[in-house]
Amino acid sequence: MPSSVDPLTLDTGTLALFAGFAASGHIQEQLAARGHGALRFSHGYVFQHLVDAEPTVGELAAELEMTQQGASKAVAELERLGYTERTPDPRDARVRRVRLTNRGREAVAAARQARAELDRRLGERFGAERLAEHRALLAELLQELGGTAAVRGRRVAPPR
Repeated sequence: MPSSVDPLTLDTGTLALFAGFAASGHIQEQLAARGHGALRFSHGYVFQHLVDAEPTVGELAAELEMTQQGASKAVAELERLGYTERTPDPRDARVRRVRLTNRGREAVAAARQARAELDRRLGERFGAERLAEHRALLAELLQELGGTAAVRGRRVAPPR
């Protein structure tokens, strides 16, 4: 039987990762309760590139640093679920662009709302000032570790 692990004995990165996993799990539960139970954490990597843009599958693949076949598969899955669609480029009808559908935009709004509700709950539980201090520290850690540009540019990728 495995021994118990005290979270206070974990290194900072692992503890932050696990806290992020727990928060993401909570958001997934909230999305499911709002009718978006088929969405997975990994879909967020695709969504981040569709919030403010309508890339081609090739452009999406380059942004995701994956093969065009892999990006096409991800888009096809999200299409089947009703979150994305491919539309002709207004300048060249042979080119297809990927965009979020109304359902996709609803999912983005639901995720943002769920994250805001979690932040409110955590602020009530731990104090708004204390939570703000910890968020500031996490933002500084992100900067120190070179992750800020990816967040700002909506280019967050899973670790390799």
